[in-house]
Amino acid sequence: MATAPRPTFFSRPFFEEKNRAFWLLQAAGWSGYLVLRSVSSVSNGLNIAVLIAVSIESIIGYCITLLLSALYGYYRTLPRIPFVALSVVTLALATALYAVLDAFAFSLIKLDSPGLNLTLVLGTIFLNFTVLAGWSALYFGINFYLIVEEQIDQLQRLESQASSAQLAMLRYQLNPHFLFNTLNSISTLVLLKQSERANAMLSRLSAFLRYTLANEPTAHVTLAQEVETLKLYLEIEKMRFEERLRPHFEVDARAANARLPSLLLQPLVENAIKYAVTPQEDGADITVTAQLAGDRVQISVIDTGPGPGETKSRPSLSTGVGLANIRDRLAQAYGADHRFEAGQHPGGGFRVDIEIPFQLTEPAREAA
Repeated sequence: MATAPRPTFFSRPFFEEKNRAFWLLQAAGWSGYLVLRSVSSVSNGLNIAVLIAVSIESIIGYCITLLLSALYGYYRTLPRIPFVALSVVTLALATALYAVLDAFAFSLIKLDSPGLNLTLVLGTIFLNFTVLAGWSALYFGINFYLIVEEQIDQLQRLESQASSAQLAMLRYQLNPHFLFNTLNSISTLVLLKQSERANAMLSRLSAFLRYTLANEPTAHVTLAQEVETLKLYLEIEKMRFEERLRPHFEVDARAANARLPSLLLQPLVENAIKYAVTPQEDGADITVTAQLAGDRVQISVIDTGPGPGETKSRPSLSTGVGLANIRDRLAQAYGADHRFEAGQHPGGGFRVDIEIPFQLTEPAREAA
């Protein structure tokens, strides 16, 4: 079920500029108080003099709450006990001051003999306390809300940074393994004095690494880009295995623009080469398929190797990251909204199936 958006009034954009938000709330609150008190006075059949008194009362309250906001802002920097004690004392003194000024203004306008008396002050003190206490509660409530929202934002930023760091770590785990195999092959070609082949492999390795460096480790790329990267990788491996390595691609054109984590499929193909092509004299076929099924993209990497029954270590790469690494990357990218299965292919060999949501946009930021 979709989460309902929060009310605009209490959303962060309104409080993005705290000073502006304060003055707007201050003006709206006291204007509303003035209107409410005026309507109440008129409904009781009172004369215009009382409306003047109500207006003065609202102005006094507006000024006192401005002073309260400055004092409360300072108290918030103090330890908890002094903060609470000073806030209570300040509220009491502000209430007394409000009652005295309110009573004096009322006597000037309404009474024949202006002046202060205890009865008049006590008659106004309850309303004044209620108003100031309500204003104070709203002030602290909004500030507490903003603190909580800021902490939530910080937590989300930290979680996002941690997730990005973990994705980067998982991506970078794969590069040393691939580099070791490729550089070892180049070294072998050099020892065999096959300089042209070694140079060609170095050129293709350079192109492959240029692609990996051009994209952020946490970026998502299109399926078409991922397939092109696989082909570039297979050109390097083709120089090692020649006709023993027989790659095939069956990619649905409708899924070509679907996005997925970069270099997600490369370790699967590398795994297939290690356990299907290398141990067999005739090599093996490696087939990469991708198709669109509704709003899901189904990707499979299938080989015609001996299968997991004859190679117990098949489910992971020699560095120990392998399939577990891919599972973690999928979990980081899609949460529970994905499927990952690996095992025996019905026709023989090994098969890995991945199902992810069909997305056309980069979840975080675009690949280079």
